[in-house]
Amino acid sequence: MDYTPLLCAKALNKMRRPFPYSWDLNIYRGCGHGCKYCFAIYSHDYLNDGHFFDHLYVKTNIVEQLEKELRSASWKRDVVNIGGVTDSYQPAEAEYQFMPRILKLLIKYKTPACISTKSDLILRDYDLIDQLSRITYINVAATIVTADDHLRQQLEPGGSAIAARFAMLKEFRKTNASVGMHMMPVIPYLTDTEENLNSLFAQARDSGVHYVLHDLLNLRGKTRFYFYQFIQSQYPHLYEPIHQLYRTGSADKDYKANCYRMLNGLRGKYGLSASFSALINEKLYREPDLFNQG
Repeated sequence: MDYTPLLCAKALNKMRRPFPYSWDLNIYRGCGHGCKYCFAIYSHDYLNDGHFFDHLYVKTNIVEQLEKELRSASWKRDVVNIGGVTDSYQPAEAEYQFMPRILKLLIKYKTPACISTKSDLILRDYDLIDQLSRITYINVAATIVTADDHLRQQLEPGGSAIAARFAMLKEFRKTNASVGMHMMPVIPYLTDTEENLNSLFAQARDSGVHYVLHDLLNLRGKTRFYFYQFIQSQYPHLYEPIHQLYRTGSADKDYKANCYRMLNGLRGKYGLSASFSALINEKLYREPDLFNQG
């Protein structure tokens, strides 16, 4: 992995669709997890760089820039999504350690946030996240797409083991954070079996999560090319079925309907919510004294 320092003009980027969070913060451009289904590969095009997984750009001034924005009189303490494009706890974070400084700023300025990760490195910052959870809303989620760790190693070679991710969720349930599992994406013919999905829902329930989100694989742009390379290399017998299913960027509507029917049935079976927006409302609007103190 090559690292290049990058100065950012701003830390927070306004979301086009502001609910359930209004702002996105990404420390890194590029990602060391190497996910075969990554939707963000296109983002390196803006840097004229075709090496999304091998060349990481590090926003070395992001902490200083974030404090300028959070201390501004115009800052309304909106919910910040941390790592919406690239994982803030990817392997490079073990070396650079930006997240502790960012969390301290969120605590200082009482700013709510959402964090989704494929790494149990987030446990390093448990005490800070626990402290923030006692001040305002904080969401911690693990992205988990398969219960099979061999398949996980193929799909997400830089991510933590599945057992480690569920163990991490259990730990954060001891805080005031809302905790969730993001089953994103569900991959046709690889992770869409009832056995796999049933196992993930069961482990999510046993971990005490507040909610589970899911979405089907989308194949557009460079993601499509990169994912098909992986399939042709590791699962060549699935190339034609998947290619037929994805004549466009999303799966065939009949397949979608059947898959979501199964997912909704499992959600009901395990009694798990499909939304964390209600948790945001409860924390920010039913406990206004916490949100507005100071």
